[in-house]
Amino acid sequence: MNSLIEDAARSVGARAQDRPGRPRPTRSIGARAQGGRGQERDARSVGARAQGGRGQERDARSVGARAQRRSRARNARSTGARAQGAYWFDREAAERAERFFAEHLQHVKGEWAGKPFVLARWQRDKIIRPLFGWKRADGTRRYRKAYIEIPRKAGKSTLAAGIALHLLFSDGEAGAEIYSAAADREQAAIVFELAQQMVEANPRLRERAEVFRRSIVAPKLASSYKVLSSDAFTKHGLNAHGIVFDELHVQPNRELWDVLTTSVGARRQPLVVAITTAGYDRESICWEQHEHARQVIEGIVRDDELLAVIYAADPEDDWTRVSTWRKAHPGIGVTLSKQFLRGECRLAKATPGYQNAFRRLYLNQWTQQETRYIPMERWDQLGEAVDAAELAGQACYGGLDLASTTDIAALVLMFPAVNGGSARALPFFWIPAENMRERVLRDRVPYDVWVREGLIEATEGNVIDYAAIRGKLLALKETYNIREIAFDRWGATQLSQELDAAGLTVVPTGQGFASMSAPTKELLNLIMAGKLAHGGNPVLRWMADNMVVRQDPAGNVKPDKSKSTQRIDGMVALIMAIDRLSRQGGAKPSVYETRGVRVITA
Repeated sequence: MNSLIEDAARSVGARAQDRPGRPRPTRSIGARAQGGRGQERDARSVGARAQGGRGQERDARSVGARAQRRSRARNARSTGARAQGAYWFDREAAERAERFFAEHLQHVKGEWAGKPFVLARWQRDKIIRPLFGWKRADGTRRYRKAYIEIPRKAGKSTLAAGIALHLLFSDGEAGAEIYSAAADREQAAIVFELAQQMVEANPRLRERAEVFRRSIVAPKLASSYKVLSSDAFTKHGLNAHGIVFDELHVQPNRELWDVLTTSVGARRQPLVVAITTAGYDRESICWEQHEHARQVIEGIVRDDELLAVIYAADPEDDWTRVSTWRKAHPGIGVTLSKQFLRGECRLAKATPGYQNAFRRLYLNQWTQQETRYIPMERWDQLGEAVDAAELAGQACYGGLDLASTTDIAALVLMFPAVNGGSARALPFFWIPAENMRERVLRDRVPYDVWVREGLIEATEGNVIDYAAIRGKLLALKETYNIREIAFDRWGATQLSQELDAAGLTVVPTGQGFASMSAPTKELLNLIMAGKLAHGGNPVLRWMADNMVVRQDPAGNVKPDKSKSTQRIDGMVALIMAIDRLSRQGGAKPSVYETRGVRVITA
């Protein structure tokens, strides 16, 4: 048998021809929905969600039973009958693509490292065989775009790397230009670097390629595969044969997508593959492509050039059930264990802030961006008394959130755990006295009661008196060994200079994901592990219950004041104090960073 790579030197037309004496198939994409022969399993519908496959092919489940029933009928009418005769299935081309993975590629990471890349059933039947098997009347590839939306840990990057290498070595395109793209060069490099390692691991590919830091060149084919940066304005003038766009949901705007997808116009059979997990931004280019793919799958619109594959749970599905996990995640039992998902599900049930992340990352559901974060039943179990007098002389780290001068200012001192006990939080709050009554009526919050109980200090006037805060901090400095105080660098310059002059070490702290994500996660870790004592302070509890976090596509989190129902200044101060304690307090790295949160049940 001739080498698959040597076959690539032949023209696309020659490669697409039928064997002598064998009539060209004329079956449409909807043949199966129309009751086609059982052995012609290749003639599947546009996407896995629209399948009506056999029971044992559970990986080809629909996003929902209702959509499945609708799409069966629609596919038989639209992508079946109407497309009859327009496209044909080249079984030889489909098998060639499948063999390329198994014979020339191998896994390079994890437990399968060094083993041949034998496609999983869902990868083979729903993506690779349809993508490279369906042809137009002229023998060129039917599909010019593929939208593949699958959960995390389903092998997206490895599959994308394999597709890119097939386009480079075995697609029969002279002078092919293949590109990996993403929201940033680092993300794009994930797929490219996997492809690099695959080439290095295979002697036949290595002989035919020159591998560089940011490119793979196939000299005999005059073809190349390169990784791109995210700067759209530098990409005009490309003549792409193949584009692999990784994690489209992270893309901040449509500029790079538009530039790259319009760069393929001069090619005979180009291919743009977007492979992604679900996101949350419904104004994004990814949501636009998701909705178009969904409508194609359900037969609402017709796009004969798009292969749409979406594995996801429906909104009404019970996200805690194993059956839902199997429906949504084609890699369960292979690339992702049920045991791991059970642990993540327990965490999501116990932690409202993690539920959206679980559903988006592992069940591939489009979620909202903001989520409540603190499980209050767990918070209330941590009301162990904190004796301020007993803490005298001990080392501590502070977080100071001044907010605006008309709202609440908060200071939290964090004392490290002693002898395996809990870290202790000591909060302080300030509010303008003059408008306090109006705020009580407006916010329906008992500020006046908390002032009378000594939980909040009311300063004179209609704005917070920073001199009162400075005086309190200097008094606390005489009582406790305050090592550092973190503060929001915006709007606190004068006070920070005065505190610094008074001998306190002040540390400006950003409020973005980079600065706030790690300590916000550490706060949750302390709560879940029962290692935080907050003394049951009702003001801090109110703020904990108010706190909503915003999550970015990478899973980083930070408090979101704009989305929180009421004030969260004390929680922001607590998080900043935890940050300084974790960095400078001699604490070991958080287990949250090394093995994740484990839920402790009573």
